[in-house]
Amino acid sequence: MEKSAIIIFQKNAELGKVKTRLAKDLGNHMALEIYDRLCEFTHRICSQVAVDKFLYYSNFVPEDKPRYGSYHFKVQTGIGLGERMSNAFSDLFSAGYQKVLIIGTDCAEINPELFLEAFEALNHQDVVIGPAEDGGYYLLGMSQYFPQLFHDVNWSTSEVIDQTKSNIKSIGISYTELAVRSDIDTLEDWQKMKSFIDELEGK
Repeated sequence: MEKSAIIIFQKNAELGKVKTRLAKDLGNHMALEIYDRLCEFTHRICSQVAVDKFLYYSNFVPEDKPRYGSYHFKVQTGIGLGERMSNAFSDLFSAGYQKVLIIGTDCAEINPELFLEAFEALNHQDVVIGPAEDGGYYLLGMSQYFPQLFHDVNWSTSEVIDQTKSNIKSIGISYTELAVRSDIDTLEDWQKMKSFIDELEGK
């Protein structure tokens, strides 16, 4: 039976170390509160997708676990975001998974249907990408392990998606793109998405 999985990359929720661009405008405490809401939103959505889920924390597995979903808990390994993501994919493909997606906790426009679309795409394509408005991506999926996708990428810049697609083309594999979505990194991003999240949370 085919095994599929979602990897969630999540920073440990520490004051002053998450949503630093938001914190410049709203302060560290509000930035942490927003980060916690985004994480909870992400877990709520992922809990509706019937695949194995692996929550990779940045530094340590905390005692407080997510309210939503059932996870295998891990700690990210490697130097830099690219190596950490590559290692996580390597872990799961080595464990026998045939389709693996990775997401962060910054996108408030994800939904269960989006994940199903991504897994379906991997029936026909080697890679699926969910491009973000800022030039990065909110989702990356593979049908087998391609470590080359993480080479020579300037992470946390507007060049990420283009450099990733360049890597895909250089190794001659197939890919498809999902709809463009927005990440929440700045005050403008938060103001645009806050009412949407409030409505989903019943506030």
